[in-house]
Amino acid sequence: MTGIPAPEVRIDAGCLRGGWEDGLAVFRGIPYARPPVGALRFAAPEPMTGWDGVRDALTFGPAAPQSGVLGDSGGGGDDWLTVNVWSPEPGAGAGLPVMVWIYGGGYAFGSADRPEYDGGRLAKDGPVVVVTFNYRLGVEGFAWIDGTPANRGLLDQVAALEWVRDNIAAFGGDPGRVTVFGESAGGGSVAALLAMPRAAGLFRRAIAQSVPSPFFSSDLAVDVGAAIAGELGARATVAELSEVEPALLCAAGDSLFAGIGGRGERWGRAAHGSILFAPVIDGDVLPVTPWAALAAGSGRGVDLMAGHTRDEQRLFTFMAGELGQITPARAAEAEAVFAPRAYGIPDAGPDLLHELVRSDWLFRMPSLHLAEAQVTGGGRVHLYELAWTAPGMGGVLGACHGLDVPLIFGNLTAGQPAMLLGQPPTAETVALSAEMRSAWTRFAVNGEPGWAAYDVERRLTRVFDDGPAVMPYPEEVSRALWSGHSFDALPLLGA
Repeated sequence: MTGIPAPEVRIDAGCLRGGWEDGLAVFRGIPYARPPVGALRFAAPEPMTGWDGVRDALTFGPAAPQSGVLGDSGGGGDDWLTVNVWSPEPGAGAGLPVMVWIYGGGYAFGSADRPEYDGGRLAKDGPVVVVTFNYRLGVEGFAWIDGTPANRGLLDQVAALEWVRDNIAAFGGDPGRVTVFGESAGGGSVAALLAMPRAAGLFRRAIAQSVPSPFFSSDLAVDVGAAIAGELGARATVAELSEVEPALLCAAGDSLFAGIGGRGERWGRAAHGSILFAPVIDGDVLPVTPWAALAAGSGRGVDLMAGHTRDEQRLFTFMAGELGQITPARAAEAEAVFAPRAYGIPDAGPDLLHELVRSDWLFRMPSLHLAEAQVTGGGRVHLYELAWTAPGMGGVLGACHGLDVPLIFGNLTAGQPAMLLGQPPTAETVALSAEMRSAWTRFAVNGEPGWAAYDVERRLTRVFDDGPAVMPYPEEVSRALWSGHSFDALPLLGA
């Protein structure tokens, strides 16, 4: 905005100067906790110390150290714990709803600076204040290390939400109207926050997108942590790992990940599902699984929206080069390992059976059961499914995992979404994005996304597809098959 002074706000730690982008005040790279290095390595996050003068908040903070499996190992500085804010009305008194995004990435990779997470479109259309942030990943954030708190990545998320509570009014946000939302590991994080005593009262609403089922028992987490340290000839203790460079720890995790399939007899579904990191049911930071917590009433005072895509597994099968190549033996193995009992779907070929089993175990049924647990606990929840086939690549990926993210943020041409959505985006794509974005922001405003709340009798579900539809939960075969299944913490199977 030429000729208009850069936006400035004062928060608890000092003054910040941001910039104007398309009529929004944008602040990036604001530290919400001290860098978790040196004496603070593997510790719970500590509050940020203040600064003198005006601090520029124009660039994203560095990503946390992370897996290099997908080609990004983080780096670029140690100030990993930062937040970013997009605001239509900076300054105290605006009282806008606040939406706080938690990215996914298997608890092993990801960062808030990805172009698909730009909060500008969502903030302007709301209008809402959008917040994104980085948190510790992989070994730094989730590995079991003796002498440290478990679930350090989740504790970072709590610290970011505490920062929002204490400072968001300066950016025009209402700390009493905070919605936390996330997808994949971000959805699992949202589910975990609903079960964490430390997070109680920090948000009024929550949106859990494609919640993954794996949560580790402490025994399994201890064994995985020991195996990662063993890749370096060390023990999983603060004394032995605190001096190891983060990049080396990431490399040790990646090395173990490459051979994780061979640990099935000991790590069970975690190994068969290639899951190396997950929140840990440690009895303290995370006392019980989200499903148990919600069923006991932990979410009764929080408005919840939950859902998944129809073809969650398709993306992973494509990335493995196995689309259309699943053998009957592979499908039968997936059913034996992951399903509570045989699917028994007439005429289901191996590709469909494999996709249904893996989709249901990893994302679809955990998301549905989270909604049902909320109802059991006396809470309110709205359920959705994204069933729209992405037009990119000839539609072969269907309504795959992660398709909801660019549609909700409205970033249809940047980063990975370009592959899914095709370029340029069709009018249908633009319209569906606007529809979903409106539902998410309406929910943040008043807890009503535009369709009826879910109950276990009617099971009404908003299905996002070519036309508007509210119907009984559409994946009835899977729902019935998994009825009564308990998503317990994954155990350690053998000594």
